[in-house]
Amino acid sequence: MTEDIPEKLRKDLAKAALLHQRAASDYEKCQEFNKLMSDLLARLEDAGCFKTADKVMSILIDCNPKPGSRCDKATRITDKMKKYQGR
Repeated sequence: MTEDIPEKLRKDLAKAALLHQRAASDYEKCQEFNKLMSDLLARLEDAGCFKTADKVMSILIDCNPKPGSRCDKATRITDKMKKYQGR
């Protein structure tokens, strides 16, 4: 059974996926992505979309922005983003 994710949250998840494509080598974009995903996690939980919230949490576990360095888990996070988009 799939979750009924509100349209606004779907749009923000799509925005996060696009943002992540640019964030791997840009610290500021990486921070923006991390903050957006943290906000989405709370909003998904409030909306009762716990399955998707769990997926966002697993992405946040791997997402650790560090100034001056390229994301060493960018590919892993991109793969996770694709999985929830393809549902």
